[in-house]
Amino acid sequence: MEWQPDEQGLQQVLQLLKDSQSPNTATQRVVQDKLKQLNQFPDFNNYLIFVLTRLKSEDEPTRSLSGLILKNNVKAHFQSFPPPVADFIKRECLNHLGDNSSLIRATIGILITTIASKGELQMWPELLPQLCNLLNSEDYNTCEGAFGALQKICEDSSELLDSDALNRPLNVMIPKFLQFFKHCSPKIRSHAIACVNQFIMDRAQALMENIDTFIEHLFALAADEEPEVRRNVCRALVMLLEVRIDRLLPHMHSIIQYMLQRTQDGDENVALEACEFWLTLAEQPVCKEVLTAHLVQLIPILVHGMRYSEIDIILLKGDVEEDEAVPDSEQDIKPRFHKSRTVTLAHEEPHDGDEDDGDEDDDDDALSDWNLRKCSAAALDVLANVFREELLPHLLPLLKELLFHLEWVVKESGILVLGAIAEGCMQGMVPYLPELVPHLIRCLADRKALVRSIACWTLSRYAHWVVAQPPELYLKPLMTELLQRVLDGNKRVQEAACSAFATLEEEACTELVPYLSFILDTLVFAFGKYQHKNLLILYDAIGTLADSVGHHLNQPEYIQKLMPPLIQKWNELKDEDKDLFPLLECLSSVATALQSGFLPYCEPVYQRCVTLVQKTLAQAMMYNQHPEQYEAPDKDFMIVALDLLSGLAEGLGGHVEQLVARSNVMTLLFQCMQDTMPEVRQSSFALLGDLTKACFVHVKPCIAEFMPILGTNLNPEFISVCNNATWAIGEICMQMGAEMQPYVPLVLNNLVEIINRPNTPKTLLENTGEQPPQKPITIGRLGLVCPQEVAPTLPQFIRPWCTSLRNIRDNEEKDSAFRGVCLMIGANPGGVAQDFIFFCDAVASWLSPKEDLREMFYKILHGFRAQVGEENWRRFSEQLPPLLKERLAAFYGV
Repeated sequence: MEWQPDEQGLQQVLQLLKDSQSPNTATQRVVQDKLKQLNQFPDFNNYLIFVLTRLKSEDEPTRSLSGLILKNNVKAHFQSFPPPVADFIKRECLNHLGDNSSLIRATIGILITTIASKGELQMWPELLPQLCNLLNSEDYNTCEGAFGALQKICEDSSELLDSDALNRPLNVMIPKFLQFFKHCSPKIRSHAIACVNQFIMDRAQALMENIDTFIEHLFALAADEEPEVRRNVCRALVMLLEVRIDRLLPHMHSIIQYMLQRTQDGDENVALEACEFWLTLAEQPVCKEVLTAHLVQLIPILVHGMRYSEIDIILLKGDVEEDEAVPDSEQDIKPRFHKSRTVTLAHEEPHDGDEDDGDEDDDDDALSDWNLRKCSAAALDVLANVFREELLPHLLPLLKELLFHLEWVVKESGILVLGAIAEGCMQGMVPYLPELVPHLIRCLADRKALVRSIACWTLSRYAHWVVAQPPELYLKPLMTELLQRVLDGNKRVQEAACSAFATLEEEACTELVPYLSFILDTLVFAFGKYQHKNLLILYDAIGTLADSVGHHLNQPEYIQKLMPPLIQKWNELKDEDKDLFPLLECLSSVATALQSGFLPYCEPVYQRCVTLVQKTLAQAMMYNQHPEQYEAPDKDFMIVALDLLSGLAEGLGGHVEQLVARSNVMTLLFQCMQDTMPEVRQSSFALLGDLTKACFVHVKPCIAEFMPILGTNLNPEFISVCNNATWAIGEICMQMGAEMQPYVPLVLNNLVEIINRPNTPKTLLENTGEQPPQKPITIGRLGLVCPQEVAPTLPQFIRPWCTSLRNIRDNEEKDSAFRGVCLMIGANPGGVAQDFIFFCDAVASWLSPKEDLREMFYKILHGFRAQVGEENWRRFSEQLPPLLKERLAAFYGV
């Protein structure tokens, strides 16, 4: 006999549903407690499904809410529902998918999907066949309800549907969906395309077998009057462009013409979906070939799409000029993630190359949702990188008109266009910049805040060019005006100016030294002015300034200006406040730059960092022992603290010794080096290397414990951890000397293996030759202190060793590494015989080696020549490239 509700129980559940719609928090609390109690009764879920599917006398929001509470219960503990309850719910869902209310149909669809995603697709074999069957119903509501549920299942379980686990139901479903592309109801046509679209990116077998029919059907719907259908057609074509361009190529001309129309669609959602097409096409090798002829149409469309819409301006409070006194709401502030320290030469922070593709952070952060303006700007940016100067004939006439337009919205979009093409069209833009940059600097003083903020961003994209010109011409006026904007009355402009100024600092570096006093006055004044969100960006601008001017900051008058406000903020923040992250990062850069100038401030800063590490480790330990009682710690606190300790050790050098002596930092470091999180280990090894250089007396007693851990972290899977561990080993070698001998076996094989990997990713600075690759440096240093132990492995690494060190500039690290290799060749001359030409090439890469190192090279070259005899030497030197031959003859007389 079928389950029936008890009248009194039903009334109780209905009352609960009514109460839960009350805005009163006290009532809400009572509701939550009551829900907990009722969940003890297994058939409570029967009441919930009953209200959703059968109680048509109730209003729709109450019925839908009943379904959503049931959905949460299913999510939390469907496995423990008694079988009769689970079966009753499944039956009710399938029987009432055709409810007259679209809200109720959608709620039942969500409920079905939630059950299916709890591993129940396998346990509910009749579900898919029944849903597909319901699609054939004459009743519109039933067909639409079934399609809604299927669409959600396709979204949630696309991989499972294309697998043998379910006997490949797509073989039936995809042809079935394709039949509905021609249905008379737009809603159903839209569902049908959306269902099939879920399987494009995974190249589902059943779809690939029907691909031509699918594309034909899409073309037939191209001009559909329903926006949602057009949006799904565009979406499908964008994905097909990525995975089956071969099938689109024969029709590419007409597809591009269609997408040009759709990018101007009256419905912004359709236009946005179509605009994605240009972003995707730009990544395809055929882009230039198929798009060149259409640029004349496409460019004006993209440029037009870059204007703010009226709704954007309302959302951005575009008419509010002054809001600096309005406190930020918490959701204004995006979570920040700390990037762990990566050891680079002289600890230059490696800047990830992604800082510039900032169309995402160009301007309208408050609309961080992707919109047509951002998508158009991003498309123009990537196309500029494909077509370079070829875009300009289409753009320049438009730009002239936009940039000097009287309407601010139009002028603003022109400035955004100029910023978007900066990277791709830089060469072609150079002749126009002497006129454009002063115009943009004037726009920084525009009466509209949105024009001022976009001008900041666009100027930052041309900072590289500005810095390359005589400073009086553009750098000085730009800096003066940007600093005015840092103190703007509008928060969005403050933010844009601060970010742009940080970019300018990176480009200008020591060019800023003459203006330091003025810069610091402005940045310090901003401290008293900024609300919460912009303060975080201000820290970044100050940290970047310190990185850029380095020790030039170490002047009493500058320290006097800068340190008091920073230390005041430092004292205001609690240990668990996430605002410590950007402040600690900023202080790390400042400490490194100020060197001994930081001494008066170092003790409290050092102590707090040690405390942060200790607290985080303790919390992690409690969480590991009792996960149900304690929360997992946020390890970013520990990472940022370790990085600041590194900054202190690097900045203060030997002065840090007393601080280390009075703390348990080495014990903490031992734990951090073994943390499960790679970023923690990465920062630990950076600190270990810095402490080794600054105060080895405290590191030395721990070496026996530390070396095995360093050895096991020579794992290229975690490239930054591996680099920092390698660097630390090299620094330890330089301090340990011959005492390194017992530890060679722990690290040598791993280092040799890594250096021989075909494409170990380089850090950015290694690519530019500014930073020595750590592995060969460390192998060289290991050989310098223990040549007898390392020399036997010479033949295994000498070739990659030479090729990776020939490209870097002369410096101390390169010097120590080459001395090591010379000693190893002395101990094992045969080890280099096969690859001697590589060694010659590496030696020739030195511009001015120290005299005694030159002497070592001379001896090895002449020794080799004597060893092989004149005839063989002549044959050998004939293989050398002419330039190399000349250099060796000139410098070493061979």
